[in-house]
Amino acid sequence: MVEKSDHAGLWPSLYDPFRNFGARLADWLSPATEASGNDNAYDIAMELPGVSEDDIELSVENGVVTIRGEKRTHEEKKGDTWYFSERQYGAFRRSFRLPEDAEGGKAEATMKDGVLHVRVPKRAKEAPAVAQKIAISRG
Repeated sequence: MVEKSDHAGLWPSLYDPFRNFGARLADWLSPATEASGNDNAYDIAMELPGVSEDDIELSVENGVVTIRGEKRTHEEKKGDTWYFSERQYGAFRRSFRLPEDAEGGKAEATMKDGVLHVRVPKRAKEAPAVAQKIAISRG
């Protein structure tokens, strides 16, 4: 647990709102994502409209799924007057720590209609230990 220490003076209170600004900005610019699970697997769905499968890299290492990619700009039209543009371009990277029962080495990914789905199966649950009767020999 991290505790915030109280500092007297003006500077610490001015600095506080900007302390994690970079991380918040990166989250805001990252692709929208959902994570869910059922009895058999975990699913990560990430909206990537306009991103080619060739521009996406998916890796699993030490229980962490990392999705990297880049949305590239299309040709620039000379002479057009732009009134506004809400489209985002550039590189992105998101990482997700898998639960202990996930089999990261068996992850599969599919892309359909601009949505990337990463499916990570769960390990089969071990059968509970059954009581075993042990015979006593006479010796």
